[in-house]
Amino acid sequence: MSDSNLSITPPNAEIRQWAMFCHLSALLGLVVPLGHLLGPLVLWHLKREQDPFIDAQGKEALNFQISVTIAGFICFLLMFVFIGLVLFAMLTVAVMILIIIAAVRANEGKPYRYPMIWRPIK
Repeated sequence: MSDSNLSITPPNAEIRQWAMFCHLSALLGLVVPLGHLLGPLVLWHLKREQDPFIDAQGKEALNFQISVTIAGFICFLLMFVFIGLVLFAMLTVAVMILIIIAAVRANEGKPYRYPMIWRPIK
């Protein structure tokens, strides 16, 4: 039997939910300073050994938030030349959309990879 004929069992509902929460926990940044980093970091750290799907999605969520933090800092610096405000607004909208897409995909049991991000955590 070839590898292409082997079926990989999809993650169960609980695993999918925790993977979704890893992505959605970044929204904690709306109410807590640095919550966008702390939420995914804490959930990934607590649940990463429970399932490889949670581990992968938690890393992806955390890597995305690290990249967003760097991009936000660059936007802040560019505010002194007046383009940073527009870029920051665009970044905010893109981040919200990508977090929702990632959460929905994770809840469906499909791994999601954010586009064009730096992945320091392997």
